[in-house]
Amino acid sequence: MNTKRLLLILAALLSIQQAVCCTSIIASGKATANGRPLLWKHRDTGASDNFLYRVEKPGKIGYVGLFNGGDSLDLREAWMGMNDAGFAIMNTVAYNLAPNSPEWLDREGVVMAMALEECRCVDDFEALLMSLPKPMGVRTNFGCIDAYGNGAYFETDDYKWKRYDVSDVPSGVLIRTNYSMSGTPDGGMGYIRYANVEHILATPISDGSLTPASLTEGVSRCFYHSVLGFDASASGDEYLVDQDFVPRRSSTASIVVEGILPGETADEMVMWTVLGYPPVSPVVAATLDSIPSSLLPESPTDCHAPANKDALTRFREVFHITRGSGPHYIHMPTLLPLVEQAKAVSLEEYSRFRER
Repeated sequence: MNTKRLLLILAALLSIQQAVCCTSIIASGKATANGRPLLWKHRDTGASDNFLYRVEKPGKIGYVGLFNGGDSLDLREAWMGMNDAGFAIMNTVAYNLAPNSPEWLDREGVVMAMALEECRCVDDFEALLMSLPKPMGVRTNFGCIDAYGNGAYFETDDYKWKRYDVSDVPSGVLIRTNYSMSGTPDGGMGYIRYANVEHILATPISDGSLTPASLTEGVSRCFYHSVLGFDASASGDEYLVDQDFVPRRSSTASIVVEGILPGETADEMVMWTVLGYPPVSPVVAATLDSIPSSLLPESPTDCHAPANKDALTRFREVFHITRGSGPHYIHMPTLLPLVEQAKAVSLEEYSRFRER
C-alpha cells in the first residue's frame, strides 16, 4: 500500500473520536541492563501539560508526583509518582473493563495520590484497593514497582481487580496500553500501540538490556507502525497522519521511574522525565530530593512547568495546520530535526547524571 493511499485511509479513521490513551511497561531487574526495575508511562491526556512536585504531609510518606498543568497546589490527583519508601505507581485507562458508576468516576489520580502517601510495597497497594469504599471510581490498569524487586499490574474496575506479577513472566516485562487482559476480549484500545512496543523493544527485551533510554528515546520518539510494518518517519513524505503511533498529538509526557537494587535506599531512585510532546522534548532527571526547576510549576499561581511550555511551542510548530482536520497532520520537515535535537540533549543528560 502506498503512502498517499494510506493517508486517505487514516484520515477517514480520524473521524472517530480519539479517546484518552497511554502506553506503559513494567520491567523487572532481570530485563534491564543494570538490574534495576523500570516503570514507564507514555502519557496521553486531554490536559495539555504537566509538572512535577514533591508532596509532604504529616504522618504520610513523602513522594514526587506528576500533576496536571494548571491544577492548583492542593495536589489531590497524581498521575504517576515515586515515594520515599521506594514504591512507584502509574496507570493506563482500560476501556474493556466494566464502566464506572455514573455518579462516581475518574478517580484514578486520587487513588494514586493515596497510594503514594500510604504504600511501601506492591502488596500494600493491593491492601489499599481492598480497603477503599466501593465503587472506587476507576477503570484502569494500575502499574506498581517497589524497593523489594516486585512489580505488578492491577487491572481494576469499580469493584474488583486482577493482579499480574512481572515475576510470573519469563521475559520479566509486562506491557499495557488501553485494554486489560482480564477485560472483554477484543475490547478497549491500543492493540496497535502494544504491537509497536513489542517490535521496537524486541531485542533489548530478549537479551535483558532494557534501559530508561530504551523507552524515552527508543519508543517515545519512534513512529514505527506495526500494521504497516515500517517506521513511518522514514517515508520521506512531508506529512504523516497522527494515527496509532506511540507518540500522538495527545501525548504530554514520557516518564521512567528507575527503581533500586537490593541494599540501596529510595534516594537512589530516578524519575527520568520528558514533559510535553515527547518526540520534541528532552529528558530531565529528577530524584526524591531534587526536582530541577524546569519541571516544577513556575509559581503557586502559575502551575505550569517551563519545560512543558517550551515543548508546547515546538508542538505547535509540528502540528502547524489549525483549521479543519489539519491538527491531525504532522509536518515531518519540522519534526525530524526537533527529534534529533531532543535526543542529543537527552543522551547528554543520561550520561551526565550517571557520572555524578
